[in-house]
Amino acid sequence: MSDIVFEKGDLSPSSCSQSTNTPEKIPFFFSGHCLKREKLDKQAKGIKYKKGKMNGHGDIGLCGEIFDPTFLERIRDDEYENRSGSDNLGSVSADDQEAGGGQEHHHPKKKKKKYHRHSPYQIQELESLFKECPHPDEKQRLELSRRLGLEGNQIKFWFQNRRTQMKTQLERHENAILREENEKLIAENNLLKVAMRSPMCNVCGGPAVPGEVTFEQQNLGIENARLKDELSRVCGLANKFLVGPVSALAGPFPRPSVLDALYSGFPVGRTGGTGIDFSDGPAPIKPEVGNELMYERSMFIDLALAAMDELIKLADSNYPLWIKYPNSEKEALNHDEYRRVFSGTSCITSAGFVAEASRETGLVLSNSLALVETLMDANRWTEMFESIVATASTIKVISSGTGGTMDGWLQLMRAEFQVISPLVPTRQVKYLRYCKQQEEGLWAVVDVSSDINGEDPNLQSYVGCRRLPSGCIIQDIGNGCSKVTWVEHSEYDESNVHRLFRPLLSSGRGFGAERWLVTLQRQCESFQTILSSLDDPIDNHTGLSPAGEKSILKLAQRMAVNFYAGISRSSVRKWDKLLVANVGEDMRIRTRKNLIDPGEPSGIVLSAATSVWLPLDPWRLFDFLRDPKCRNQWDILSNGSSMQEMIRLPKGQHQGNCVSVLRTSGIDQAESTMLILQETWTDASGSLVMYAPVDVSSMNVVMNGGDSAYVALLPSGFSILPDDGGMMKPESDGFGGGGSGCLLSIGFQILVNSLPNARFNVESVGTVNNLISCTIDKIKAALQ
Repeated sequence: MSDIVFEKGDLSPSSCSQSTNTPEKIPFFFSGHCLKREKLDKQAKGIKYKKGKMNGHGDIGLCGEIFDPTFLERIRDDEYENRSGSDNLGSVSADDQEAGGGQEHHHPKKKKKKYHRHSPYQIQELESLFKECPHPDEKQRLELSRRLGLEGNQIKFWFQNRRTQMKTQLERHENAILREENEKLIAENNLLKVAMRSPMCNVCGGPAVPGEVTFEQQNLGIENARLKDELSRVCGLANKFLVGPVSALAGPFPRPSVLDALYSGFPVGRTGGTGIDFSDGPAPIKPEVGNELMYERSMFIDLALAAMDELIKLADSNYPLWIKYPNSEKEALNHDEYRRVFSGTSCITSAGFVAEASRETGLVLSNSLALVETLMDANRWTEMFESIVATASTIKVISSGTGGTMDGWLQLMRAEFQVISPLVPTRQVKYLRYCKQQEEGLWAVVDVSSDINGEDPNLQSYVGCRRLPSGCIIQDIGNGCSKVTWVEHSEYDESNVHRLFRPLLSSGRGFGAERWLVTLQRQCESFQTILSSLDDPIDNHTGLSPAGEKSILKLAQRMAVNFYAGISRSSVRKWDKLLVANVGEDMRIRTRKNLIDPGEPSGIVLSAATSVWLPLDPWRLFDFLRDPKCRNQWDILSNGSSMQEMIRLPKGQHQGNCVSVLRTSGIDQAESTMLILQETWTDASGSLVMYAPVDVSSMNVVMNGGDSAYVALLPSGFSILPDDGGMMKPESDGFGGGGSGCLLSIGFQILVNSLPNARFNVESVGTVNNLISCTIDKIKAALQ
């Protein structure tokens, strides 16, 4: 602040004392707006300014020789220099500041600070550093201060003001752009208003007369706008928690099956049917909120890591964890060594449970990445192992993979495993599946029950079975093939299993590694065969188009799934259990009423199934049941007539792996009213023969490439499990001699009443019971 000193004779205390409104001393302090404030105060008291005079005091000139006209300008310059501090702030010592502070309180004058402007060289150096680093650190400022001869505060303030100036320039530029866009929008809005005043018809070109908008339409428009805004908000919140972006327009598009991809031009590799890229983004991750869920997630990750370590050791042949059977390639788990190596809770068998463990190694016609993608997708995994996995679903993804791959992917799943027999209960398990890439071309996928440590937070696990660390090691070996080492380890309640199947399960033939591996090999070979037929249409002797082949294969696939659900005790379909007298305890009879499912005939459907041990070679029995010429020897519905193969679609190198369409021999196709759709397959774990009658008109639609989903099917068939050592032979089997044999499971599904409101007739149970008994007797008579 500055003060005005009055010269003698201009305005003295004596002259000012003559006015009652003026004090003896009138010090004038000018800084910024002091002059303007003084003028306003004078005007408020009725004092008027005149050029060179002041009313009541003679000729006292405030703007003459007393007041310098350049005084305000110099004050503003000083203030600007004091505020900017960029290129005109001089250095002031601490003594000067203290002296100035003392004068401000005790003296009417204070010492004026020194200012100086930066040289062009200094400004050039400062600008050069600003372009490279707008926010220099302390070390850079000290170096610049030493080089330019400036103080640290001067450099600091220069950079602060330069950043402010740059920000202001950017804001001005953005404002100019926004102003232009606003002007354009205003112009477009005006044009639209003009067009709305005189709408034109797009058809005739004449003036259009719009109808009145009803009150209901206005409300619908408002509601629609509100819902769109809410959807956008929800998607914005979801994007903060989900792995992939959520679009407001995205819909739950179903993932195509393997058969759909094979016949729809997807980029399928030469490694079997599992090389298809079905990627539609990872499964959504539920947000982890709260300490309890975070603890659960941490516990799941620790459990998965421990299970992966155990799987790798179990699959490694260098660890002495397995004992080979004498004179055999089969292995058994060394439980003593297992307990020594894995001393955790996973090796403790629950009370009343029986442990089973197995390991198998083999080659698969698919690369490692394709197999991993199939295993980590619940739908494709179920389709690959449809004879073992009844149902499967992903509950939630706990940890997503790194870099858009499956490496490190951890998810919680629910699955139901089955043996194709009514005497073996399904295994319902809730478990973790963890995938890890060990190195290039080497993957490991492990499963472990989520309650392996005796607790399953926030999740009610299934009872009756625990899945100990199990899974597979997949290694690329070139030429589109992989070496797969499969390990299965679990414990289950044996009391729920029929005594006829207990040796089968304890040996690992029911749910063991061999069954999983040979099923994977057979399915990959099947997809490879389908691809070969697509690539070489000359080799196709069926006379069907690719669309017709696809439709038949999809119909056969649905028939197989329905047959598995009917003969086993899975929860794929809801059946009502029947307890009827005069029916054997090993016979399972169930019924269901179908009213809406287009894949089954409308009415009451009866399912009957049983399993028996036969002293027959399993491969001979399989060839007998699949041969159309031998069908009249066991099928009482053929009326003693043999069948012939009308169409045959191979699904592997083995002659028994195929889908066929059969018709009665000696009858012209035009005269036939019923055809038989049959699928057969065999591998080291067992064999299957299943069939279903289909009317000719529906089959013609399917063979021409029509939709097979509306063809009604009631599948029946046989499941054959080998017994190499005769260990499944019952004590009293009714046959002489010992030796090997097989377990034959037979199941029929019959429509007992086609009326929608019909009631079940108990006599139908006796009919289907006699049908199964007669069929088994005919098979025994034919093969013995």
